[in-house]
Amino acid sequence: MAEYRIDELARLAGSTVRNIRAYQDRGLLPPPRLEGRVGMYDDTHLARLRLIGKLLARGYTFAIIKDLIGAWETGKDVAEVLGLEKVLTDPWSDEIPGTATYEELVAKFGSGLDDDQVARTLERTVELGLIEPDGDKFRVPSPRLLHVGAELVAAGIPLESVLDIAGQIRADCDVIAGRFVNLVQEHVFSRLERQPVPDGDEVGEVAAVVRRMRPLVKMVVDPFIARAMEARVQAALGDHLEMIRSHLGERPAPGG
Repeated sequence: MAEYRIDELARLAGSTVRNIRAYQDRGLLPPPRLEGRVGMYDDTHLARLRLIGKLLARGYTFAIIKDLIGAWETGKDVAEVLGLEKVLTDPWSDEIPGTATYEELVAKFGSGLDDDQVARTLERTVELGLIEPDGDKFRVPSPRLLHVGAELVAAGIPLESVLDIAGQIRADCDVIAGRFVNLVQEHVFSRLERQPVPDGDEVGEVAAVVRRMRPLVKMVVDPFIARAMEARVQAALGDHLEMIRSHLGERPAPGG
């Protein structure tokens, strides 16, 4: 097994000598083998350092990393815990983000707006998360949403009203998502609090529930939206049709 001095170990792991010593002080990294007064590290230290770096990049605290490493050293399946982290952080949509130039956005949404109005509209669109500045272009997280907005504007709905409803719908969806998460957190996620590092079976069960939530959310929301839209549209059109019939009924008959 290869051996390294601390400066070489830091270079290979993409870390620093200061970090390595800090990890040792926190109990995350075992001490080196001493040759006189020189500490010698090996490939197990290198692998541990790379693991620590990955966990820190994912947002784990030192305390949690220590628990995970302790679980790993006692034979528990840390892969189950990391698998849950992947399930929790994977995107919930298979939609591929797109890009748009300033000129393309203005052509779709900025007709009739002056430069100040375009600037304010772009700023608001960024605040809503519909576009994100990306160099000389804009990243579009959801091209579908942008397409819907363009269709509504093309149908004659003012852009300001489209952005208003986008903000309201986003807030409504946040409430719906919160209700789902609270439900699962109350009945499933709470199991994670029983011990610092849950066993593999328990973590696997929670991960499976999170995976099942993805299609379930759409299966629940879509029918409710469809039924609500059906009732609303029928009621609105019914009122308009009644007004049209009444108006036509008031007209004098031909030749009268």
